[in-house]
Amino acid sequence: MKVSIAGIAVKDSLIFIARRCSGGAMDGKWEFPGGKADEGEGREEALIRELWEEFGITVRVGKLLGESSFVHNEVRRELFAYQFFFPLDAPLKLTEHSEFRWADLKEIKQLDFTPSDLTLLPFIEPLVS
Repeated sequence: MKVSIAGIAVKDSLIFIARRCSGGAMDGKWEFPGGKADEGEGREEALIRELWEEFGITVRVGKLLGESSFVHNEVRRELFAYQFFFPLDAPLKLTEHSEFRWADLKEIKQLDFTPSDLTLLPFIEPLVS
């Protein structure tokens, strides 16, 4: 089974999201940060690594919020959403994304968001309502 992890950070009922750089499979789409777990890598470990690689931040992983599945390039993937925490004053370096922001659920639903991440909204809504 292929595993992907999405990180969910919440501040004042807003959710941390980022927009993928142009080019590639998710060209310019918004997403919850995270990525693929490497072979033999734990889910929490993968999220910590991905957030370090993508933003240069050290995070603490919280609880599992929920999971869904999707198909990408004819491969079924399991997607796990974990809450995460990081120092809000930490400088972010963008390596895979062109921008980031804190958004409410209404805005997320209006953005060009990755379809797989939108399946996680029912698990995120209780955190921000």
